[in-house]
Amino acid sequence: MKPEILYGIHPVQEAVRAARRDILEVLMTSGKKGGRLVEIERQAQRAGLKLHQVSPDKLTAIAGDRRHQGVAARVGPLPLVELPEMVSVLDDNPVPFLLLLDQVLDPHNLGALIRTALCAGVDGILCTRDRAAAPTPIVSRISAGAMEHVRIAIVTNLVSAINALQANRFWVAGMDTAGQQSLFTADLSGPLAVVIGGEEKGLRPLVKKQCDFLIAIPQVSALNSLNASVAGAVVMYEAYRQRSSHQEA
Repeated sequence: MKPEILYGIHPVQEAVRAARRDILEVLMTSGKKGGRLVEIERQAQRAGLKLHQVSPDKLTAIAGDRRHQGVAARVGPLPLVELPEMVSVLDDNPVPFLLLLDQVLDPHNLGALIRTALCAGVDGILCTRDRAAAPTPIVSRISAGAMEHVRIAIVTNLVSAINALQANRFWVAGMDTAGQQSLFTADLSGPLAVVIGGEEKGLRPLVKKQCDFLIAIPQVSALNSLNASVAGAVVMYEAYRQRSSHQEA
């Protein structure tokens, strides 16, 4: 497959640190470097990676963006996982936690959700193949490199994927503004998959129907809803709070 270009300090540093991609070369601007670039250079050298010095203009041409922060990397695609593999690696986890995204289109929302998911202890993310943002280098940059550490599966049929998860002990909670249960009264402490809908229409009807229960975030304002990444952050951290409380009890 055609190599991709990661650029920016966080995506490149986290790709080197995660060691999940094939990294063909690391490209850095010539001349004096700041502390973070020096650290990336050292990490690349320790990993035995090819390291090339180029002019800032050449790096801009390679990255296609002046916001490269002095570093880029030519890499293979992010390795994705299949759903059965994602489930099997969680067999020993008594309370696995997955995030399912139903046609989230905006790369900024996807990147923000991935970044929060890593911080909140989510074990893996399922994205839809059609009408959805893909885990591209741009998303890695938006996620501040978090994407390099997260297991991601892309599924053709989200309803079938939910059905498979339910057969493997997961309770599936759909986020819906019309959900009858408040996020703060729902039990999110067990094996859990949370489904976040797309920006325009939320959860599709068949996806909503397949969920075990629907939960809503209480709101004071009359606005229709929070945006996908903010709603996702709220529910992921409520799940994190509950799960942490159960572990401490």
